[in-house]
Amino acid sequence: MKRHIMRHPIRAARLLRFRAPRPRGWLALLGPGLITGASDDDPSGIATYSQVGARFGLAMCWVMLFTFPLMAAIQEISARIGRVTGQGIAGNIRAHYPRWASQLIVGLLLIANILNLGADLGAMGDALVLLIGGSAHLYVVIFAVACVLLEVLSRYHDYVAILKWTSVTLFAYVATALVVHVPWYDVAWNTFVPNFSFQTDYVVAIVAVLGTTITPYCFFWQSSQEAEDERVDPLAHPLIDAPEEARSQIARMRIDTYVGMGYSNLISWFIIVTTAATLHAHGITNIDTSAQAAEALRPIAGQFAFVVFAAGIICIGLLAIPVLAGTSAYALGEALGWTTGLGREPMDAKAFYGAIAVATLIGIGFNFVGIDPIKALFWCAVINGVVAVPLMIMMMIMAIQPRVMGQFVVSWALSAMGWLCTAVMTAAVVIMFATWGE
Repeated sequence: MKRHIMRHPIRAARLLRFRAPRPRGWLALLGPGLITGASDDDPSGIATYSQVGARFGLAMCWVMLFTFPLMAAIQEISARIGRVTGQGIAGNIRAHYPRWASQLIVGLLLIANILNLGADLGAMGDALVLLIGGSAHLYVVIFAVACVLLEVLSRYHDYVAILKWTSVTLFAYVATALVVHVPWYDVAWNTFVPNFSFQTDYVVAIVAVLGTTITPYCFFWQSSQEAEDERVDPLAHPLIDAPEEARSQIARMRIDTYVGMGYSNLISWFIIVTTAATLHAHGITNIDTSAQAAEALRPIAGQFAFVVFAAGIICIGLLAIPVLAGTSAYALGEALGWTTGLGREPMDAKAFYGAIAVATLIGIGFNFVGIDPIKALFWCAVINGVVAVPLMIMMMIMAIQPRVMGQFVVSWALSAMGWLCTAVMTAAVVIMFATWGE
């Protein structure tokens, strides 16, 4: 595209003159990392954190602090791969690994993403039923259609701004925690002093939190969005071609990623604290879905807490659904060599936008064929675990290879943290399969 622009200097001048204004200050530093982190707290994630808080009380607050540096490191590596090479994870796998590897990983990713997307749509529909009544199936269709239309028809910079501001709705869970009685001294103790247990259900819950927090679709999304941001900016280039841009861009990616992942884990921590201080404290220890958690809060914490918790499920779902569908389209398109990008006109990337629509349509269908959302989320966890470990190994190998990253191979410190995250996820997957059926 940029070569084409340079052959048309008048068009290039217009693009440079009329480029969409960029936000200034701290907001300009936040983008793919913030959106990725917020989408990680999707309705399915809210369900997992609610289950943990209800079942174990405050005993698992430390897990969110423990996972933060691991999550931030692997996401920064994902971002760097996209910004340095100018293409996402799937495109790099296609370029540097056998075709069957990219097809297998992307195929499993699509299954997990679409199951997750369907479960999230169902949770959003159930939450709106709790708030205003009506038909959950109707709301599922409305939410899905609205997300697809917004993703397809919006201008890229406008759409990114919408996703950024939607991420603010996660503060609903901070508000919920602040209106209920919370033993903050106990919270602080359990956050900074791990209270580990080798009981099977406790270990499995930790695995569930790891699988919810460190997920393949987040790797794909942040990497592809870094590449997309570079592509739509006429003044930006892949760092491997423009080393002079590296210093500012790597600093921006680090800030964006650490803020985004910190925000994600902070909200997850607040959800655990809220459900521990309310549901667990009142003997409600079995929660299956995020909507059930919201409903259970009503008699214990009051109408305000219930409304805010339920509304938060809907609002963050409006961010997570496009990210899940968009990740599926990016991964599939890059693996198959399609023209991809939310910054492209629909007619210029028909297959890409068609993949977004089809993924969302299948997600809608799951809510009409009687698939148990709990089983869907279980299989999401299994598939994500199967995908995560080999994918992270591939990413780590690419991140330290000059033939992929040029002079921008990751530092030994970031590499060590990335490999530690990979080892932790490998252990989590082994535990998951070891406890299968228990």
